[in-house]
Amino acid sequence: MKTEWRIFLIIAAFLAGTAVLYGAWTAGDGGEVEWIGTTALTLSFLLCSMCGGFFWFVSRRIDLRPEDRPDGEIADGAGEIGFFSPGSYWPFAIALCASITGLGLVFWQLWLVGTGLVAVTLATAAMLFEYYTGTRRTAEH
Repeated sequence: MKTEWRIFLIIAAFLAGTAVLYGAWTAGDGGEVEWIGTTALTLSFLLCSMCGGFFWFVSRRIDLRPEDRPDGEIADGAGEIGFFSPGSYWPFAIALCASITGLGLVFWQLWLVGTGLVAVTLATAAMLFEYYTGTRRTAEH
């Protein structure tokens, strides 16, 4: 995790500098700040900062992984990594519900936005609890 947080925070610092430079450049060139690009760069900076901060927070609480240690070998990372679903249709359902929400926003139909948000919440809950209930229930849960 050490590498990840460094990468994200370096990109965030670059985006912050670029946002300031872009805002100053457009203000000096035309007299007014071009807000769309400045806002996009600022939001990109905030997103990268959020991801980098999360990885930094997690890296302080877990043991060093083989890729974080200078003496780590490839063989040190062998073994079981975790559980990955062999096949699930719930990500498709979440994408479909998010598309419905997006269409509601595009056409400014608040009833469609509300319906889509409820559907996204239900589909996300269904994906999260897929292996805790029903026919796919596993013994260790």
